[in-house]
Amino acid sequence: MNVRNENGTAVGPGLIACDWLIEAGWVIPVQPGGVVLEQHAVVIDGDLITAILPIAEARARYLPKQRLQRPDAVLMPGLVNAHCHNPMTLLRGVADDLALMPWLNEHIWPIERAVMAADFVADGIELAVAEMLRGGTTCCNENYFFPDAQAQTYQRLGFRAAVSIPIIDFPTAWAASQDQYFDKGLAVHDQFRHSPLLSFSMAPHAPYTVCDASFERIRRYSEQLDLQVHCHVHETAQEITDSMAQYRQRPLSRLERLGLVNEHLTAVHMTQLTPAEIALCAERGVSVVHCPQSNMKLASGFCPTDALLKAGVNLAIGTDGCASNNDLDMFDELRTAALLAKAVAQDATAFKAFSALHSATLAGARAMGLEDRIGSLQAGKQADIIAVDLGQLETLPLYDVISQLVYAGSRQQVTDVWVAGRNKLLNRQLVDIDIHKIQATAHQWQRTIKGIQSP
Repeated sequence: MNVRNENGTAVGPGLIACDWLIEAGWVIPVQPGGVVLEQHAVVIDGDLITAILPIAEARARYLPKQRLQRPDAVLMPGLVNAHCHNPMTLLRGVADDLALMPWLNEHIWPIERAVMAADFVADGIELAVAEMLRGGTTCCNENYFFPDAQAQTYQRLGFRAAVSIPIIDFPTAWAASQDQYFDKGLAVHDQFRHSPLLSFSMAPHAPYTVCDASFERIRRYSEQLDLQVHCHVHETAQEITDSMAQYRQRPLSRLERLGLVNEHLTAVHMTQLTPAEIALCAERGVSVVHCPQSNMKLASGFCPTDALLKAGVNLAIGTDGCASNNDLDMFDELRTAALLAKAVAQDATAFKAFSALHSATLAGARAMGLEDRIGSLQAGKQADIIAVDLGQLETLPLYDVISQLVYAGSRQQVTDVWVAGRNKLLNRQLVDIDIHKIQATAHQWQRTIKGIQSP
């Protein structure tokens, strides 16, 4: 007697029921490194990848509820944006062509003081998630205030995210004191820590805005709760100068003194590094997040990516926020990272195409403590998968799949996206997300913020 699947379809002897069978011209699993599998399929059941195998074998073994054929596409892990401030999508373009400190002190922070609230955070994240999904990003490392609104919004939208527990030395709309930052943030962690798509990090803003006592508390909670510490570090030369004047130490040395330079540290930007500091990061297992476009736009400096990779440092890629980038396009970001590395190192072989792809996937997952769940296509891992159409004019002819993705591919070529096995983008159309509502909300915030900017 035949067994029937949930749709009532008969499952013949030897056929295995599954939710999705996605067939593609190529599969890039990312691990093992540099491998490209031709004419392969990925099998999804529930939220997991259950098999990756040749198409003919997949058809002979599996009976899917849904089959998708993408003969001109590559299947690969969803991109991981390892550093972002997603509510700041609503500040896209408000203060361009400025250096970091005038940009922050004279524009961004005054506007945030006027608008920051749970609805601002939720609306900005919703806009960001729609943009990220259409660009092939399936996971992000958030760094902002109102972690309760962050968690609620990412969970509602079915998007994978590390929610930040923000710590900064001055009061904001989220918290009035240091104790409140810790108490309220940890309460959100306790409320949502079992959510399957959410993880958490301690998120001190930067060494120049967080005191020693707070960093010591962050270290204790990081160790007790096994949380990453997600922090801007060595972003500009001025940061180094100011730290030497105030603490007689460079910021990374100060973090080392406070016991924070270890495998839990995710250090963002890192444009000002000595060879000894690079060696220390490699020895201690620090992850570095490179945000090339934001760094260039704010003239913050250049992260020495080639030297970091050669030293064995885990190097991830992030977009930073839309107020300083001004988009969440991880394909554009990883290409910029690859090209900039060659110019900075004065070596055309630096940061090769696969290294860029690895940084935007598995290295990002590792920086977030999620490498056992996402970042590569492997049986037993979460089904965070994207399909990228390489049959378009802009990526023809095709000689090397990985190089073509990195140096010629674009987010407009992402056709389909799954997060934890749930289809979120199909044929370039978002699933269960109302674009018109998001657009209307963005226009409302535009009018509000323009009113704040007006004299």
